Amino acid sequence: MRVFLSLLLLLWATTNSYADEAVPALASSGVGVAQNAAAGWAEDAYLVYVENDEGLAAGGKSSRWGYLFYSPERNAARAYSVQDGKVVTQQNLGFKFKAPPVSAEWVDSTVALLAANDKGGRKFCEEHGGAAESVFLMRAAIHESEPNMTTWTIVYKAAGVPSLFVVVDAKNGKVKRKWRG
Repeated sequence: MRVFLSLLLLLWATTNSYADEAVPALASSGVGVAQNAAAGWAEDAYLVYVENDEGLAAGGKSSRWGYLFYSPERNAARAYSVQDGKVVTQQNLGFKFKAPPVSAEWVDSTVALLAANDKGGRKFCEEHGGAAESVFLMRAAIHESEPNMTTWTIVYKAAGVPSLFVVVDAKNGKVKRKWRG
């Protein structure tokens, strides 16, 4: 009887821990939730940055995404972390961060990751036992010849070797550049 109760307890604990796990989603999945929260903070707030707040899962998904908004009226930025369709954290940036908005239309994280994998990411992971760890969307920082371009940057990491950075045009999903560093 004691063994049976132990098994029942183990089964209950395992089932409940799975029920509490967040479901991986695409970067676009939480934009609306974050935009609504940002509008409550500042009516003029616009999206300037998106990044996975948890590890990357298959297909460019993450269980939690971070969205950064800037308000010109407040001259301030506020970050929102969205998981399972809900804002789980929100905080003001502790420093000035005036940034341009990302493009209104952009390919999702899955398209960006697939493009980066095809242009060297997969090979990097196979050769070095690495993985894509970060994917972030922003404008005017990574592509110096076209500073108004909104881009995804995918960062691949592996132990003992320089990381691989792959920049993808967020408008059409094409790789613009890559480097190790």
